[in-house]
Amino acid sequence: MRRIEVFGTGCPKCRAVVRNAELAVAELGMEAEVVKVDDLAQMAVRGVMMTPAVAIDGKVIFSGHIVPVAEIKRYLEETGRS
Repeated sequence: MRRIEVFGTGCPKCRAVVRNAELAVAELGMEAEVVKVDDLAQMAVRGVMMTPAVAIDGKVIFSGHIVPVAEIKRYLEETGRS
């Protein structure tokens, strides 16, 4: 199962990215865990400098903007794990 982590403090932009990640997973019909990470220490350890940020399977892929559903889907499809 894939793991999608959304890093942010709970601001509207961060909440939008969580929704977009959940929509992307649902639209692809895949099994994935979408996790919200709001711990600043954890963000620092993971190298997140700007939020919202998205890590997929442990790798930070997007940072500093609201990631559209289509962008998340494209990455998930290109990496080919389901």
